[in-house]
This record gives sequence, C-alpha cells and structure tokens, in this order.
Amino acid sequence: MTLARVFERLAGAEAPVEFAAYDGSRAGVPGAAIRFDIRSPYAVSYLLHSPGALGLARAYVTGMIDVSGDMITALRTMQQVFNEVTPGDKARILGGVLGDPLLRAAVSRRLDPPPQEAPFSRIPSWLRHSKRRDAKAISHHYDVSNTFYEWVLGPSMAYTCACYPTADATLEEAQFFKHDLVARKIALKPGMRLLDVGCGWGGMVMHAAKEYGVRALGVTLSKQQAEWAQKAIADRGLSDLAEVRHMDYRDVTESDFDAISSIGLTEHIGKANLPAYFSFLYGKLKPGGRMLNHTITRPDNIAPSRKENGFINRYVFPDGELEGPGYVQCQMNDAGFEIRHQENLREHYARTLTAWCENLDEHWDEAVAEVGEGTARVWRVYMAGCVLGFDQNWIQLHQTLGVKLHADGTSDMPLRPDWNS
Repeated sequence: MTLARVFERLAGAEAPVEFAAYDGSRAGVPGAAIRFDIRSPYAVSYLLHSPGALGLARAYVTGMIDVSGDMITALRTMQQVFNEVTPGDKARILGGVLGDPLLRAAVSRRLDPPPQEAPFSRIPSWLRHSKRRDAKAISHHYDVSNTFYEWVLGPSMAYTCACYPTADATLEEAQFFKHDLVARKIALKPGMRLLDVGCGWGGMVMHAAKEYGVRALGVTLSKQQAEWAQKAIADRGLSDLAEVRHMDYRDVTESDFDAISSIGLTEHIGKANLPAYFSFLYGKLKPGGRMLNHTITRPDNIAPSRKENGFINRYVFPDGELEGPGYVQCQMNDAGFEIRHQENLREHYARTLTAWCENLDEHWDEAVAEVGEGTARVWRVYMAGCVLGFDQNWIQLHQTLGVKLHADGTSDMPLRPDWNS
C-alpha cells in the first residue's frame, strides 16, 4: 500500500481531501481544496506510537505533514481523524506499511516529541499549580514573542474572547466592547480601585484607567507581558492610574478593591484550587464590590477537567484545566459571592479565533521568522481547532458576575441589569 493510500484509509475514502506523499503516491480527491502532503515516512511513526490524535499533531508540528488550504476547513473536513485515532486505525496503518521496507523501518522507531512540547506537561505531579510550576506553564505559552502576539492579536493585544456588538464588527471593535462590557458589569466609576488578575498585556487595566478614570492594578506571571504592558502604559500617558506587575496574583498584598476582573485566568488555576482562588479574590474586595469572572468552560460538569495526552495540554496550555459553568459558579458562590448574572459568549470566541487565524495567515512568513516554523504551526492548528471547539459546543466561554454583600445583606446592585443600556 502506498503512503498516500495509508492516509486515505485513515481519513476514509469519502473525505474531500487529496493526499500526496514524498514517494510520489497520491490518493483521495484530485485537486481538492484541502491537501495533505506527507513529507516523511516518520509521520507514520508518530501516528502509531503517540496516543490518540496527538501523533497527527506531532507530525504536523515537525513538518512531516503539511496542510494546503484553510486550516479551519481542513480540520472540519478531517474532524473525525483529528478527534481520535483509534487502535483499529493504527492496526490498519501498520498492516498497510509492512510491505514497504522504508516505512517498516520508520514505524519501528519511536521518535522523541517535537521541542515545542512542554516536557513537564507529560509528568503528572502533585506539584501542579505550585507557584513555581504555574510560572513555568504561563511562560511556556505567553513568553513566546510579543511581536508574534502583536501580529496574531492585533492592536488590542487582547488574548481573550472578544464580544461582538454586531455581526459586522471588527476584531478591534469587539475587543473594546468586551473590555467596556466588563467595566460596566463591575460598575467602574472614576476614583475606584480595580484589581485585574491575569491581566495579560494590560488591555483591561488601560481601558479602565483611560475610559473610566479608575486606578487599576494588573498582575501577570508572564515577564514579557508585563514588560510590554508597562511600556504601553507609559507611552499612553496612563502611569498615574494604571500599573502592571510581574507577579503571582497570590502575592498581591493590597486589599479593599472596589472591583475585580479575572479575564482568562481561571483556566490556569486548577480545579482543586478554585475554592482558594475565589476566596482570595473575595477577601480582596470591599463590601458592595463586584467581581467578574470570564473563563473558558466545558459544556457540562461531567467531563474531566484536563486531557493528559491532549494536544492543548502538551503544546499550548500545560496544566490548564476547564470546568463546567455550574461548577465554577458554585465555587464562586461558596466563596461568598452572590451570583447576579451569567452569560455564555461561545459564538463570540469562535469569531475571535477565526480573526486570529486570519491574522496569523496574513503574517505567516514573518511569524515563522520570528518564532520558528514549529511554534507557528502549533498556533495555527491550535487556534483553528478551537474554532471548531466553540462552534460545535465542545467548549464554551462564560462570564459570571458576583457581588460581595454588605453585612446587612444589601448588594448595591440595580433592580435590573444596567450594563447593556
């Protein structure tokens, strides 16, 4: 069996995809909009020796497999394959290559994972989410290159779900609207003090300072994020109101904040640590103050919080954990917050990621030169895969608003939500 035919068998003959291999073999649909080029026999080794679909991802990251055409469309077309490579699939692959000495030699060798894979992600440890390990995990993902992120994220440098006020809004308009929605939900007013945990490149901090006259403190474990944000704050003349520190949120000593925002940090906290996390934030807030938690969730509270052998855990968010929205809300509630509002922005994140994918494609050559082809490939397949995840409800994005009540039970909340007025 030819190498291209091996991959056709894996995808299914009905898949509208063309396969071309280094040995000159072709299979699938000639001239299809999506083409997979198998550039090395060792791609088959990754398929056979790696768990699930991780082998396909490893072969793509190393360049042993290339994809021509839109990556989102490619993953949607090959969805079943990228979801899971079953033991039966592996048996069929093995049977197909035994007659080829080169392929037989390739599959007999177990390859090391690509260097883009976080080595500590393969080591389950009770030390997960210690301050030291959290710092390593955050650095792995965020300390890639600020220039790279500028190309992917655009001028807002917001690496969280945007909120599109209209179907034709641009990414920048949607990110501004998201920051303003958060500001309105937590009722920011001039002179207030805001704590933004996991502040990224300081987007929410600068928005609060510039648009609302709020004294805003942001903290991030990423050194590169903090340095970029500190410069941006100075360049925009916001140093008297806005501050970003390179530190663990658990080391913030100030308290009595009027409001708190947590935008995209809960995913890094870990299920076992959520009670302590929300209790910490509750303790930093004044009575009557509001806390907005913006986080990726699973669609239910049943699925495991992480997949040890999943591509996301190994390459993108090592030690990341996702919970169901009900579980997150319960932990907020049990920490003392009265829950006042919750909404799912799932479709908005699919749009956001699609825009990021387009940005990366537009800057592909520069991105490869900046961070290396392997890292650029990681981001290309991860973001495209996440578009499918949000589109098809494998994952969601929830904003949950809580308030710290006064001792007499009053909340200072309006009778009806006023943030959409």
